[in-house]
Amino acid sequence: MKWNAIAFDWNQIRAFLATIEEGSFSGAARALGQTQPTLSRQIAALEADLGITLFERNRRATRPTSAALELVEHVRSMGEAAQRISLTASGQSSAIEGLVTVTATNITASYYLPPIIKRIREEAPGIRLEIIASNELQDLQKREADIAIRHARPEQPDLIARRVSETTGHLYAHPDYLDRVGRPVSLDDVNRLDFIGFEQNGRVIDYLNALGLQLTLDNFTISCGSSSVHHALAMQGLGVTLMTRDWIEHYSTLEQVWPSLPAIPVETWLVTHRELNTSRRIRLVFDMIAEGLAEQARARPRL
Repeated sequence: MKWNAIAFDWNQIRAFLATIEEGSFSGAARALGQTQPTLSRQIAALEADLGITLFERNRRATRPTSAALELVEHVRSMGEAAQRISLTASGQSSAIEGLVTVTATNITASYYLPPIIKRIREEAPGIRLEIIASNELQDLQKREADIAIRHARPEQPDLIARRVSETTGHLYAHPDYLDRVGRPVSLDDVNRLDFIGFEQNGRVIDYLNALGLQLTLDNFTISCGSSSVHHALAMQGLGVTLMTRDWIEHYSTLEQVWPSLPAIPVETWLVTHRELNTSRRIRLVFDMIAEGLAEQARARPRL
């Protein structure tokens, strides 16, 4: 290898790749947790080291040059290699201390995780935990999280998944809402109700209609990606929401709408990256979350 030909450092390459993927210096700076002037200096240093212009700069946009576009795939390969190095190094860590990032839905993070987190802190006080409460799927392969709690089994071969519980989903609404509009006595009545939707209502409509309903986008008067916000909106009598039975029966006074509608299976999967599963601290957190969620599921009455 010609070592003298490598005249740039990884921070410059990382700044370049982040700018390409985020589309602007400001977006890249936010993604990397830097100030925009710092990132701009890294880009300028890389341009000077390589002897080429990477971005066309003006007030309206930051556009990659043709030279930059030719470098992108090589730089992405470097980024992927850096992620693999980080994953492998994390996987070899033997200390039961350090940061572990867990991502879960808002409902799971708010109601199911706290007693488990308390137990982890008591058993392993050297572990620092970051909880990402979001319904968006974090990418474990890109180290956006170490452990994810999901309601679907992942398909990526590099991920390890363990099913820890299962329940069913149903339609719910506040009794005041049903008093106001009338409790449905037929599927046609259900089809006339207001629904609180998700960010991708088309998929929800297709799924519910496959169960026998005939909903359209007109039914979905409000949409939000957060299940906890769904519940808060439903508690204000704003419409019907889709929630899991076990959570509703423990934490809510919402009333089930049209109980004869087929139950929707909802599984909970605990997921981590295959290499991260060899890290003692991540394995401990993974196992304790799995055990805690399973215990909670066993404690719930059979529905």
